[in-house]
Amino acid sequence: MTISERTGQTGFKFGFSYFLFFAIYGISSPYLQIMLRRIGYSPASVGILLGIFELVGILGPIVLARKADAMGRFNPFLIGSSAIIIMGSFLLVTVKSPLGTILSLSLLSLGLKTPVPVMDTSILIALERERAMGRKTSTYGTLRGLGSVGFVLVTLCLQIIPGFDAQSPAVMAIVMASLAIVFLISLYWLPESGGGQKTEKKAGLNLAWIDSTFLIGLGVIALGRLAMASINSFFSLYLMESLEWHAIGAMSALAAIVEIPMMILSWKFMRKKSPMQVISLASAAIVVRLLIYAIFPSRLGVIAGQLLHSICYGLFQPASIVFVNLKTPPGERTTGMALLLGIGMGLPAFIGSAFGGLVVEAVGYRWLFAIFSLFAVLSLVLYRMHEKVLKEVR
Repeated sequence: MTISERTGQTGFKFGFSYFLFFAIYGISSPYLQIMLRRIGYSPASVGILLGIFELVGILGPIVLARKADAMGRFNPFLIGSSAIIIMGSFLLVTVKSPLGTILSLSLLSLGLKTPVPVMDTSILIALERERAMGRKTSTYGTLRGLGSVGFVLVTLCLQIIPGFDAQSPAVMAIVMASLAIVFLISLYWLPESGGGQKTEKKAGLNLAWIDSTFLIGLGVIALGRLAMASINSFFSLYLMESLEWHAIGAMSALAAIVEIPMMILSWKFMRKKSPMQVISLASAAIVVRLLIYAIFPSRLGVIAGQLLHSICYGLFQPASIVFVNLKTPPGERTTGMALLLGIGMGLPAFIGSAFGGLVVEAVGYRWLFAIFSLFAVLSLVLYRMHEKVLKEVR
């Protein structure tokens, strides 16, 4: 049985788009911090710059996602995002000044962050439509898992290339732009799941549907992501500068490989447990993972921590999507996803990156991981305080 037969034609097309888009993350996620260091920025400056990258990722996608809702079309925003990634990659290595770096990172943030809520909403609408017509469909976790496959393949290929992590930022930028071009070309075959009709009621920002449960849930998610910022922004530098281990691609691939089956199985977990119960489990795993990095600064400790990515992200991401999907009206789901990406994930990443860089320069990487594990503990505390209402969202 082929992949298209298992997922359905529509699911296959969206899954392939996820595959190509997250292939871009295979270079940007592990190597952007390395590129900034190679350009000449200190760890504290890298943290601030990555914080700006995340800050733009809060506001941009929310505004653009609203426009996608209002237009009733999603694909034009994916096309524009691809073009912006290409432009940002070029500027990052050609305009070598703080302002030029901020501009290029802002473009990269818009290009890399905008497609996530747009694609998530588009595929959820498409799958619901297919099910309403009685057609066989796949789950979001399965299709999102194909994105992880794309990420893994790119990181492994880059790991195999001798000395890639020692290459100049220009070489890394060329790889990123090339992958964006491939994704851009693939959008020609991606079906448009939006209605294609502009609606006046979506022109204004209507957040009346947001209640205390949604905000508390977003807080639980945000604290978990704040803890993970220490890994997302500084893990590659930790390998290179603290452990002197040139295994960025291999360790990034390991984390993505173990997340794939958990993403697929996450929907079975959520048939028995609420999304927030699953997120609390992921927060507990984040505590353990960060403490492993802090207490066992070794290659074996790194491998053990990366294996926990299966829970820290493989369970966390689908559960967050389901929680927001359940709490958001159908006509506002792109906005809901953008709020998740921006406030639930982007804002914590901004704070964590900026603060984390200062921590690294002051006390080093081990204390960075130890201190940031406390944010995951706070996530668990907030969940326990409001467990009754959060468990009811299912």
